[in-house]
Amino acid sequence: MANRVATSAARGAKNNRVFQVLARLGYAVNGLLHILIGAIAISVATGAGGGEADQSGALGQLAATPGGRILLWVVVVGLAALGVWQLVVGLLARGSDTKSRWAHRAAEWGKGVAYLAIAATALTFANGGSTNAAQSTSGFASGLLATPGGVVILVVLGLGIAGIGLYFVLKGARKKFTDDITVPPTVGRVVVVLGVVGYIAKGIALVVTGAVFVTAAVTIDPSKATGLDGALKALVALPYGPVILWVVGAGLIAYGLYCFARARLARL
Repeated sequence: MANRVATSAARGAKNNRVFQVLARLGYAVNGLLHILIGAIAISVATGAGGGEADQSGALGQLAATPGGRILLWVVVVGLAALGVWQLVVGLLARGSDTKSRWAHRAAEWGKGVAYLAIAATALTFANGGSTNAAQSTSGFASGLLATPGGVVILVVLGLGIAGIGLYFVLKGARKKFTDDITVPPTVGRVVVVLGVVGYIAKGIALVVTGAVFVTAAVTIDPSKATGLDGALKALVALPYGPVILWVVGAGLIAYGLYCFARARLARL
């Protein structure tokens, strides 16, 4: 009975017009953050500095712009709404069997938690504060490595992030993201190209981020677990690293532009 009531309430919320508009806003502001992260990555690749190539760096740039505080509040509202939207979608998830249904729910709820976490970070900046995601991640890894079994947990976490990255790469390469949107007949090809490039680039960034966590666990060095910022900057040390980072940064900008398109075209 309680489950039926919760499902009914979730379905009603999902069909709410205002809620749908706010969820679409969430896709748009998520796109803005990815464009800023991509621009920072390109700046690092060209040797111009650029700051943190992650959500904190993007939010810090917004905070430093005229009217940035207002825009940050828009980011908070949009991502919080999108996070809650994903939780609702997870609750309504269906599958051919119980296992697939719960797998679908876990995926949607994971996205929801991630969006809500970024919204919380944006809230800190909107209130005049700041955070350093790389330092926070290193601190988390340090605490984890100090606990029994922490090395194994950190390896599993890194492999999990890398697995999500591979999922993004495959979703982009196979154009499965088109299931999430209504592809328009006019600019459909452009949207699909942005999606393919964007998903693959974001997937590569996540795979490298996962590798950074695994490296930190294997070497028992939490300072190496610097999240997305450290992962992207680690690419510079590779042969042709600046070129690779530039390409990934451009891909993240493409993903951001795709998110803008998704804000309008998403199948809600």
